[in-house]
Amino acid sequence: MTIPQVCTIAGSDSGGGAGIQADIKTFQERRVYGTSVITAVTVQNTLGVQNVYPVPLIGVKQQLEALLSDFELSAIKTGMLVDASYIQTVSDILKGYPDIPLIVDPVMIAKGGASLMAEEALEVLKTELLPLATIVTPNLPEAEALSGVTITTEADMEKAAERLQAMGCRNVLVKGGHGSNPTVTVDYILLENGEEAWLHGERIETKDTHGTGCTLGACITAEIAKGHSIQEAVVIAKAFIQSAIANGLGIGHGHGPTNHWAYREEDNND
Repeated sequence: MTIPQVCTIAGSDSGGGAGIQADIKTFQERRVYGTSVITAVTVQNTLGVQNVYPVPLIGVKQQLEALLSDFELSAIKTGMLVDASYIQTVSDILKGYPDIPLIVDPVMIAKGGASLMAEEALEVLKTELLPLATIVTPNLPEAEALSGVTITTEADMEKAAERLQAMGCRNVLVKGGHGSNPTVTVDYILLENGEEAWLHGERIETKDTHGTGCTLGACITAEIAKGHSIQEAVVIAKAFIQSAIANGLGIGHGHGPTNHWAYREEDNND
């Protein structure tokens, strides 16, 4: 039996709660073999991002080419891609591998408010990377930036997803964690066959939410690699992150990390 192998292309989080570190932890928990392409080394903790040191572009290119030449990757996830040149480079390589599912987490702003993507990169992201995506997973601010739709209602979430799909994304998950409902979070899935679904979750009062988007995307990546459908992968990932948030670790003095092993301890061993 071949072990599913996956890759995350993202930044390193020195605090361990997001980025490469969150992705690898999630891959391990979901029983897939994780590899990584590090795009930048961030100086951060739970209080925020203090600095970002991009990995030389040739190094990013060579990391990705090395993995693709050796591993049988069943899914690839992108996170923080620094700027337009990095997005273009990654997109150019991935265009040669259309059969590998691509999960795009359009990381733009850190939990503490720091920008993780230069403004000029937005257009390249929309025109080069999104058309390659099997699924894109923006939160509400990211969905607004990508689609141009101001999102205040569920109808706005649908409209934004439709616009993203029109850009070439086959499947779209608009995450509603930034929504205003004080008790419930609402996520919207638009599938390539036109089917749609709403996922509702209990809103948890906690400061331990650092890396939630990375973790959710990584879980989706793992489940797709294991053969689950897009909707099945999203449902499992939603349960995984809900458990991770609900069982926070109480680490750090700011937005703490989620608990990546909580879902396993609830005996979800599928």
